[in-house]
Amino acid sequence: MTEPGWQRLGLPGLVDLHTHFLPPRVMAKVRAQFDAAGPLIGRPWPLRYRDSDEALVEVLRGLGVRHFTALAYAHKPGMAEFLNDWTHDFAERVPEALRCATFYPEPDAAAYVAERVAGGVQVMKVHVQVGAFDVRDPLLDVPWGILAEAGTPVVLHAGSGPVPTEFTGPGPVAELLGRHPQLRLVIAHAGAPEYREFLELAERHEHVALDTTMAFTEFFSEMGGSWPQDLTPRLGDLGLAGKVFLGTDFPNIPYPYETQLDALERLDLGDEWLRAVLWHNGERLIHPATSAG
Repeated sequence: MTEPGWQRLGLPGLVDLHTHFLPPRVMAKVRAQFDAAGPLIGRPWPLRYRDSDEALVEVLRGLGVRHFTALAYAHKPGMAEFLNDWTHDFAERVPEALRCATFYPEPDAAAYVAERVAGGVQVMKVHVQVGAFDVRDPLLDVPWGILAEAGTPVVLHAGSGPVPTEFTGPGPVAELLGRHPQLRLVIAHAGAPEYREFLELAERHEHVALDTTMAFTEFFSEMGGSWPQDLTPRLGDLGLAGKVFLGTDFPNIPYPYETQLDALERLDLGDEWLRAVLWHNGERLIHPATSAG
């Protein structure tokens, strides 16, 4: 985004709904997967940001990010609550960090999801590609119901990018919404590469939205995730309706943070749309009782 960026738009800053902070040993393993272009990554992915949590938080502050997430995701039984304890502590010590949590299809998922919701969790994260599970798993039916009733947003990576698995794609999510139509889902990466199908889900379901994470960037296009240009006007309508949120995947991105902002500006959907996506939509999602205008 050209200077002065969000300041030019008259915004207080940015709300980034899709960033990752993880326990050190977990983050080290994630970085190793990116360094090795692991099987769920599929191509070289040179990480731009690699530092301590404290230094990375300072980077976001310097960029004007006023609220951001610490999205952790479980990929095996017994892992979710370890991650949830860590992200809770992270939010306690970092004022800009939202209270985040995750869950996994396991017998005690309903109990700890209920506990996290009661404790004021603001954003949940589910990654079916890495987690290797189906959103329709019977062990998740009660947790989904709890989240639907509470209206807790769930950032859901269910698109088949960057590498499809048997668990990815819009079909299972559509069935999930048939069971729990009040679920507040934020589809990560705008559903790449099934952009059209996930955008249609957002159009049909009142509480389904998209995040912009890595979408519209050249790097993502090179991976076969090119955004269909005919969808841009509909994306504009969704954004103005409060259903598109800024997401970046920071710090696990192969380019400067500003690349995502520049990509959004190149969509040429106007300053009102940018204001909504960069700040207002996220602010209303995380502070629904106090947000204005």
